[in-house]
Amino acid sequence: MKFKIDRAIFLKALGHAQSVVERRTTVPILSHILLQAKDGQLILTATDLDLSYTQDLTAEVSIPGKTTIPAHMLYDIVRKLPAKEPLEISASNPEGHVLISCGRSEFSLPALNGEEFPVFQTEALPFTFTIGSKELSHLIDATRFAMATEETRYYLNGLYWHTCPESGKLRIVATDGHRLSRSEIDLPEGAQGMPGVIISRKTISEMRKIIDETEQPIIISLSESQMRFTQGSVVMISRLIDGTFPDYQRVIPEHNDRSLIVDAKTFAEAVDRVAILTNERSRGVKMSVSNNALTLSVTTSESGSAREELNAQYNHESVEIGFNARYVIDINGHLTGPEIEFLLSDASAPVIIRDLGNTNNLFVLMPMRV
Repeated sequence: MKFKIDRAIFLKALGHAQSVVERRTTVPILSHILLQAKDGQLILTATDLDLSYTQDLTAEVSIPGKTTIPAHMLYDIVRKLPAKEPLEISASNPEGHVLISCGRSEFSLPALNGEEFPVFQTEALPFTFTIGSKELSHLIDATRFAMATEETRYYLNGLYWHTCPESGKLRIVATDGHRLSRSEIDLPEGAQGMPGVIISRKTISEMRKIIDETEQPIIISLSESQMRFTQGSVVMISRLIDGTFPDYQRVIPEHNDRSLIVDAKTFAEAVDRVAILTNERSRGVKMSVSNNALTLSVTTSESGSAREELNAQYNHESVEIGFNARYVIDINGHLTGPEIEFLLSDASAPVIIRDLGNTNNLFVLMPMRV
């Protein structure tokens, strides 16, 4: 095998591929990337057996063939090679060493037989639909921060995609038990009747990295256990999380009728200031509201106290509620409008937070005792 390829193009593809490859694995070939050179193309493949990444790149192929190279080592080498020099990779036999040369730099890396690289087992994917890159990036950004990182409730470690036939929407939801984020778009053609699926944190992370590189639309195909993401020359296939997402509708309160509206930027800055005195374990801030006034306060025996008053739109009974400062700042950072609206009930009820700039976004925050 022997080919030449543009270093910048190769490096970008390697960046995605090497992040799929686990740094610690008991199967040596899973730490490698498969390179297949033929017909003026280089096909690059990486997998961890749950997620597969493949991309076709234009290359000057003089000798077709396939081999595998250690993923992270190859990425580090290519990243540090001279930017304007041509990059050439060659291998004289399937197993042995691969020669990488660029300008006056030359590296020889151990290789494994490409024929032994695991083939990701795919299945029929009966539902296929297309989403614009900006639409999908917004859906992911508005929800993924609320994904959990748990070993026991593993089904919360991803985004729940499902359809809402009554509203004609494709909805994405995430929750870690303390907060919930929900975003939706009009149901794309082809998504009707699709099952509710949970897409893993790692897959979502890799999808999000790829989306920004081009404005090409994304084709999503899925079944009850697999999903395929296609954008241009990139194809990712992922196993879905095998679990049942909780009935999140039950935690969205229906009778929160006390509306509090405040400037989002001013509110976030004030929370950030008073939260300086909170401890890392609780991060608790008290929010007290009365007629057109909002007071944020923190009181601790170790650090003292902090208090900040803000103007607000509120014409209901007074209420006090505690919340985790980091959680509400996270939500605030994903609003598209200049104002944030809280829908309150009492000190023990979940709070609904609405994005006044995009009614397709909804957030729920569980209160805490402070």
